[in-house]
Amino acid sequence: MFGALIVAARDRKRLAEIGGVATRFGLDSLLARLGLGGGGDGEAAEPLSRRTRLALEALGPTFVKLGQILSTRSDLLPPDWIAELEQLQSAAPTLDFEILRPAVEAALGGRPEDVFASFDTLPLAAASIAQVHRATLQSGAQVVVKIRRPGIRPQMEADLRLIGELVRTAERSSAEVRRYRPQELVRQLTEAVLAELDFTAEGRNAERFAANFAKRPDVVIPAIYWDFTSETVLVQDYLDGVAPTEARALIDAGLSPRDLAEVGAKAVLDMILVHGLFHADPHPGNLRAMPGGRLGLLDFGMVGHVSPRRRTELVGFVQSLVSGDAQRMGEILATWTEGADVSTERITQGAERLIGRHGQGEIDLPAIVADMMALMRQERVAAPPDLVLILKALVTIEGVLSRVDPDFDLVSAMSGAWKSALFAGASPDAVRDRLIGLLLDLSALRDDLPRLVRAASKRLTSPEAAPPRDLATAAAVRAAGVWIACGLAGGGALIAAALWFR
Repeated sequence: MFGALIVAARDRKRLAEIGGVATRFGLDSLLARLGLGGGGDGEAAEPLSRRTRLALEALGPTFVKLGQILSTRSDLLPPDWIAELEQLQSAAPTLDFEILRPAVEAALGGRPEDVFASFDTLPLAAASIAQVHRATLQSGAQVVVKIRRPGIRPQMEADLRLIGELVRTAERSSAEVRRYRPQELVRQLTEAVLAELDFTAEGRNAERFAANFAKRPDVVIPAIYWDFTSETVLVQDYLDGVAPTEARALIDAGLSPRDLAEVGAKAVLDMILVHGLFHADPHPGNLRAMPGGRLGLLDFGMVGHVSPRRRTELVGFVQSLVSGDAQRMGEILATWTEGADVSTERITQGAERLIGRHGQGEIDLPAIVADMMALMRQERVAAPPDLVLILKALVTIEGVLSRVDPDFDLVSAMSGAWKSALFAGASPDAVRDRLIGLLLDLSALRDDLPRLVRAASKRLTSPEAAPPRDLATAAAVRAAGVWIACGLAGGGALIAAALWFR
């Protein structure tokens, strides 16, 4: 089945295992569609989507992670596939601690019973990559000890190499596959797997979140104990709380569902619109409702980054939806599908349909995202992976918050958060640095700016000048004009200020 693939000898056994699982679950038609050989599936009793999900589970944690990433890609896969892949879980059978003991003792430099004041050999939880145990430090602090499963790294690295080779083969064989830029998926998968395998990366992520929320006592990030933490073992605070899944459970615990929903929404919007670093998997198992109306965040193995440009686009998208501005929304959608062969007219029509369905009354975030992804799937374009991760996080936390407080509206909170996005990182020092940079830029342009303005004006007003052919170009032209105007006005103001305070 994969005989044409050229792989290192060390990976051939695993390649044969993958081929065997694909055959066992009857994935020949899927492989043929991807240009990897195969044929018909015969009289398969189960749908192809279900057989694919079962095969991914049988192949282990790397393929489960791949399926979980694909479950967020409703721009690529139809709803029945998304529903099936969303059933993939990272849960795994627990291991007897004696199997883990050699690796734990090597990482800690001694028996855990001696290193800690107490250590529970019965696991608190288990997943495909790690297992978690309770412990008490000599100081009395209650902690959890996260232990990587032995032998998991070489297997996952081999899987990543093979998946990369399979994707390259599929791209060479199928123009349809190339259209969806699968190498971006492979990069996302590789980054996610390598980050989750190295617990020091998770520890650093946790500390970055702790620094970002240092002034927010209502958001709790577990402290990392670096004296005991390594690539294979992570020791952090135990957060005593309840999963915020049901309003009734919160009330029974003496907590206000509405207040907790507000804390959660503000925390997520701060991550995305202010910090530019967000928890990429905020499902209920990674959240803790804690005494005093505090919200605890767990598991920072998978995080996402938001560029200033993407932050502005997200706020603009919500504002255009609320205000019914199809032109503005079309420009943003054009940016998100840049490089794809989609006409301006179709993008504008798509924006008008989105506003027509969702721009009036209460806004349903999951429905908006589902419709937008369906539009991209219809046009056969792939959304940027970072955008998909952001939207997935927003939809996930919206689902959690709607269970905590059915009346809470995350979209309204986001539509009113434009100031946070505009002034993100706007400390006095940051403002000063930006002003200095602007002055230097203006100084560099002072000789060329009049000539550039005259040339641009002549080009734009010329009878032979063709109008921009797409929304992205039109937006760029308008933005350039705005920045020239702002530059002139800002330059004048800065020069006047310099003369005033001289």
